[in-house]
Amino acid sequence: MWDPTDEGFVCPCQVLARVLRMRTRIAVVAALTLVVGFAVASLTGNRPLGGVVLVVGGALCTWWMARTAGVLRAVVTLVAVVGLFVLSHPLGLVIGAWPSVLLVAAIAAVLAYALASSPSSVPAPVD
Repeated sequence: MWDPTDEGFVCPCQVLARVLRMRTRIAVVAALTLVVGFAVASLTGNRPLGGVVLVVGGALCTWWMARTAGVLRAVVTLVAVVGLFVLSHPLGLVIGAWPSVLLVAAIAAVLAYALASSPSSVPAPVD
């Protein structure tokens, strides 16, 4: 029986709030990784240093995503964001470097948020 007075009880609302916070964290870090990586590479003139930012941010997001939504979704998100990163280079020739990075970062954030575990995956209490 589902008993809210039970010491091990976790309110489904708390679980849902935790999932939404993690989804938001993953999306924000995914977008900021692209923006900060580009900013570091541009401002320092050191592209490998910008690459380090991308690798660290990508690893963090992938780790969080794997823990939250599973390895498959984490890998799909990582591959998609790497594809967006590659796409940002030719797109930058058309619309400019910063607009390209910001557009790709926004798409990456939406994608990461959508692929992170959805609220429907929160288990319902069992009677």
